[in-house]
Amino acid sequence: MENQEKAKDRAPEKAKEKSPEKGMDKAAEKGKERAPEKTPEKAPDKDIKYFVRIRNTDLDGTRSVQIALTKIPGIGRITSQAISRLAKVNPLAIMGKLDDAGVDRIREVVDNYGPQVPRWMLNRPADPYTGEGKHLLSTDVLIGKEDDVNRMRKIRCYRGIRHETGQKVRGQRTKSTGRTGTTVGVKRKKE
Repeated sequence: MENQEKAKDRAPEKAKEKSPEKGMDKAAEKGKERAPEKTPEKAPDKDIKYFVRIRNTDLDGTRSVQIALTKIPGIGRITSQAISRLAKVNPLAIMGKLDDAGVDRIREVVDNYGPQVPRWMLNRPADPYTGEGKHLLSTDVLIGKEDDVNRMRKIRCYRGIRHETGQKVRGQRTKSTGRTGTTVGVKRKKE
């Protein structure tokens, strides 16, 4: 009898815990309340330059200097940080909010990057024709790569021949991957 009375006492408590609208308990309702609300989007800045042109490349002005510089072919994360340090610009500053003097310093450092850094930081530490260290940027990267492949084809080295025939160059397997053309398989007998 006492157990029945305790059960009756507990039943109203459970009914109180449930929300009448959705049948949720209080814990779920509290979790729902804690969900973050969407923040309103910021109004666009009037004084920001959305495109900054350096080395024939349009850079995104809404990104930080170290990220925006990586859009120039031949410049990676480490190089962009070195450029921003040499130009005495904060690498985390927004590119479009920099003053003209800061952007001009970055342009100057990008144009004269090779002599200002050690040879191991260059993307072409030993040019095959002159032997000097260079850092290729923008279209020079693509032209240099094509030139290297043509040189390898001309001297008929193994890598050049692999480039010519369209096969893998760096020692990868070719039995199971890199297949092109029609599928080679088992032909079924006609019945």
